[in-house]
Amino acid sequence: MLFLLLPFLAALLLRGNNEEGIEEPISYHLIQISSFYNHSWTQNFGSGWLGELQTHGWDSTSGTIIFLQPWSRGNFSNKELIELERFFRAYFVRFLQAIHNYAHQLQFEYPFEMQVTIGCELHPGWVSVGFLRGAYQGSDFMSFQNNSWLPSPKGGSSAQLVCRALNQYQVYKEIAQTLLSDTCPRFILGLLDAGKADLQRQVRPEAWLSSGPSPGPGRLLLVCHVSGFYPKPVWVMWMRGEQEQPGTQRGDVLPNADGTWYLRVTLNVVAGEASGLACWVKHSSLGGQDIVLFWEHHTSVGLIILAVIVLLALLTVVAFWVWKCW
Repeated sequence: MLFLLLPFLAALLLRGNNEEGIEEPISYHLIQISSFYNHSWTQNFGSGWLGELQTHGWDSTSGTIIFLQPWSRGNFSNKELIELERFFRAYFVRFLQAIHNYAHQLQFEYPFEMQVTIGCELHPGWVSVGFLRGAYQGSDFMSFQNNSWLPSPKGGSSAQLVCRALNQYQVYKEIAQTLLSDTCPRFILGLLDAGKADLQRQVRPEAWLSSGPSPGPGRLLLVCHVSGFYPKPVWVMWMRGEQEQPGTQRGDVLPNADGTWYLRVTLNVVAGEASGLACWVKHSSLGGQDIVLFWEHHTSVGLIILAVIVLLALLTVVAFWVWKCW
């Protein structure tokens, strides 16, 4: 059943070499989500990801690849891309037919959902670790490891049945091993080469402080906002001198509309102990010149703004009184 996916990556085979090394692990993986509502209604969703950046999608209506980045075509010719799309269309038809035909035998009850993830992670030193996993209803079903299909304990007898059947075909196991250990890492290098200018760009973050809702009597919620940075890895911490504050709470790194990232980091403190605290930001785009924002500077600015507002209000009252007297 899942072996139908394997020829897909064969079409991604790259012939070039990339002599530049990599400094950090990076992965490429494909995700397929197939929703089976009943015998006649199904939906397929497909996507390709370089690390956490989506590079490809799949338009199930037209049966075409969606190239989400200017460099997502990599080194492929138009002929290769057309052949790849044709394969995709044929693959999805065959996959859906196979699942429908064996759904009863595998004890799959409509509606249900299946997921397939296949890819590899490339480490420094050209060490590649491949992975191929299948899931049913969001739970592990089976995987390919050490040149063999292995059922997941959560997959029960159905997963055991599928793995026994697939392990009888040595040719499919050899294809899977080649794709995971050879094709996939070379495909990563091809994308890295085609998208070098975009992937290696550096965008400096902007940072500012604010106070959040009061967490309780006599306490303050200090908020450090960091936005507009790229790439995604960033280090943000509330500090007192060189001492990290253990109560620092880091939110999720969220995407901005322009492809950069945003992060919110908070600290719950006693109001009288906020003085001397600072938000410290480290990012590759800063060239070692970290951003350091002190809380007392923030409060000083806040007091200045408040004083200006009060002064403007008083001037307005005086002007109105003079106008009335005139």
